Amino acid sequence: MIIFTLRRLNLLLFTVLLLTLLSFSLSYLFPGDALINLSGEINATPAQLAILSDEYRHQENIFMQYWAYLSHVFSGDLGISMASHLPIIEEIKILLPATIELSLAALLLAMFVGVPIGFIAAIKHEKLADNIILTVAMFGYSIPVFWLGLLAILVFSIQLGWLPSAGQISLLYEIKHVTGFQIIDILLSDSAYKWQAFQNATAHMILPTVVVALAPATIFVRLARTAMLEVLDKSYIRAAKAKGLSFGQIIYHHAIRNAMVKVIRDVGLQFANLVTIAMVTEVIFSWPGIGRWLIESIYQRDYTAIQSGLLMLSSFIFLVHIITDFIYAALNPLARESNHGA
Repeated sequence: MIIFTLRRLNLLLFTVLLLTLLSFSLSYLFPGDALINLSGEINATPAQLAILSDEYRHQENIFMQYWAYLSHVFSGDLGISMASHLPIIEEIKILLPATIELSLAALLLAMFVGVPIGFIAAIKHEKLADNIILTVAMFGYSIPVFWLGLLAILVFSIQLGWLPSAGQISLLYEIKHVTGFQIIDILLSDSAYKWQAFQNATAHMILPTVVVALAPATIFVRLARTAMLEVLDKSYIRAAKAKGLSFGQIIYHHAIRNAMVKVIRDVGLQFANLVTIAMVTEVIFSWPGIGRWLIESIYQRDYTAIQSGLLMLSSFIFLVHIITDFIYAALNPLARESNHGA
């Protein structure tokens, strides 16, 4: 396990360095001065620009400039937003928890819905239920997320009036910012209207969570179905049948647990896809997350925010992928061997 951990940490470090190299390169690819693109100080005086040039070693070779940029990044200095004129690290601290909250809720929903349905499809292999599930999954995966989001708002918010259409919580509730996660901050609050605020925040989360979760849920259906079919074809399943165990006992005591291990292996990859969907959904539902902020930064040509936002979001996605690898390795000892997960 130690060797597996060291390999994963080396991979994380190498990937982060590649991401910083890409982010640093964008400052030269974007229009404008590379120093301003890095620092975000668009209204800096000549004296301030001279100080920035010295801090970022802009007069030295490209390797020293990259080293200076790395020093700023790992010290938490991601520059200043050209649009809001606020430190980008502070904006990310406020916005990233909202994206994490939405993404994790959607991931859990996608797994709790998609995985059992996928298992049912495998158990009913090549029967009517299997064909219906695969058809519905394919249809759900092909629905564009922006169309689904607008349709959900039209039906459930405008026509039926069941759920709110935008935002994270009603403006009537003032919740103190503690962790940045809305639900957790509400539960930690000592406000008299805490439970009303909790219900309101939950209602705001339902529509965007369902919209984000739909496509990953259909993928989990297929992953779970494939994993269960592979497990049911194993020799230990045939041995269990030969011992006289019923089909239900084989499924509940042997097949589900081993199939889940195979599904967990792909959770990290699906999380990256889920965050991409969440970025579009945040714009549709005015969700105050980093995805919406990034898209607005593109429209505003806030190059410093684009660089730093992509760097932080990509690093977070890869960190989730690494954590998933550790969970998979803990459940499957074979994954820790040198010829697995290299």
